[in-house]
Amino acid sequence: MTDRYIARAPDVAARTIGDELMIMSGRDSSLFSLNETAAALWDLADGTTPLAEIVERHICAEFDVDPEEALADAQALADELAAHGILIVSDAPIRR
Repeated sequence: MTDRYIARAPDVAARTIGDELMIMSGRDSSLFSLNETAAALWDLADGTTPLAEIVERHICAEFDVDPEEALADAQALADELAAHGILIVSDAPIRR
């Protein structure tokens, strides 16, 4: 499997409200509410750490989930957020 990298898109606004992270897309003003797991993924989306490593080191360790299932869920979430302009997904590290 090819490594995938994720980075936060530059044109979004994000604020924590209670236990949720609220994100607004600068592209179309869509508003998203991320749960604790999705918010952790968002926070760790630095563009240089492979998604599989983020899942293994942080998501699985913190939330005690199955690694294969967690990676599949993280990939699906990353793809969904990328489709809305919230994340950037790449097969190579994302340098800014």
